[in-house]
Amino acid sequence: MDNRDLAPGEGKPRIAFVQSCWHKDLVDQIKKGFAAEIGELGVPEANVDHFEVTGAFEIPLHARRLAEAGTYDAIVAAGLVVDGGIYRHEFVAEAVIGGLMQVQLETNVPVISAVLTPHHFHEHETHRSFFFEHLETKGAEAARACAHTVAALARLPVAS
Repeated sequence: MDNRDLAPGEGKPRIAFVQSCWHKDLVDQIKKGFAAEIGELGVPEANVDHFEVTGAFEIPLHARRLAEAGTYDAIVAAGLVVDGGIYRHEFVAEAVIGGLMQVQLETNVPVISAVLTPHHFHEHETHRSFFFEHLETKGAEAARACAHTVAALARLPVAS
């Protein structure tokens, strides 16, 4: 993608990055990968505002408030929902993803999800090491998806 495709008109897009703090060291890797890649795509660091929430369940409300503020061209959500041994992670993941979809459909501000639910995650060093590296890649993928979505939406006609 050409850097010029990122921003309609003169300015670069403003992006809100909302992340959960459960497994913060791992979720920070998503932020790291996102920040590096979005910078490579021509969005200055000053155009990305970072917000932290307790867990993934809190992300959709923050995303909605940020979208309603009217200052962001896109919102990126980052989190990790893991199976902690009680059968609730699937409900949380479903609620979060559904909430993020609802935000973007109701506010017309794209929401890119890097809220991930690994199928088999355990707190041992092998999994933590794998996910530590893997989540940085996921952050870069989220940056590319964000840039592409903002550019694609900018080319669409706007209803009056």
